[in-house]
Amino acid sequence: MIVYRNATPDDLPGVSDLQKKYHVSTIREEDKADGFVTTLFTPEQFLSLIKDENGLAVACDGEKIISYAMAASWDYWSPWPLFQHMIADLHTITYLGRVLDTKNSYQYGPVCIDKDYRGIGVLEHIFEFSRRQMADRFPVMVTFINQINPRSYDAHVRKVGMELLKTFEFNNNQYYELGYDMRKQVPGTRL
Repeated sequence: MIVYRNATPDDLPGVSDLQKKYHVSTIREEDKADGFVTTLFTPEQFLSLIKDENGLAVACDGEKIISYAMAASWDYWSPWPLFQHMIADLHTITYLGRVLDTKNSYQYGPVCIDKDYRGIGVLEHIFEFSRRQMADRFPVMVTFINQINPRSYDAHVRKVGMELLKTFEFNNNQYYELGYDMRKQVPGTRL
């Protein structure tokens, strides 16, 4: 049985191993078509996410970490140039009848799922678990997906129900920016 929970510092080796396995710079070439993560996080950054934001969700099959999902306030993400760009652009997006800002939205992702566990509902359930952790703090979730990762885009739109807000370019990469209404439970989840 897969268990979804908040990560603890003891989970960091398993999270780091999963990140390394599926990061764009270290993933096996034959696995790229099935999705990958593009942002590399240090153990210290993961630890800060756990302690300061309660924003690292994990899915476990027994002792094995099979997935992680990150979620945090814009303050957490603000040191990274890509997120600085997104923060500066928030005011240009109106979603669910409100102009977005750093107080009414947060950034979700990356999410990483072990290849052996894809296609069985892990994405939907780990996002739902993460959504519940953040729903009291923020009415809107925002995320981005590199356009060279169509599998991830399809999964987040079709399976989770995220909505395309806009596209943008940063550092010669093209991205989809997606939003989610935090009042909505992910269809088909049962946590």
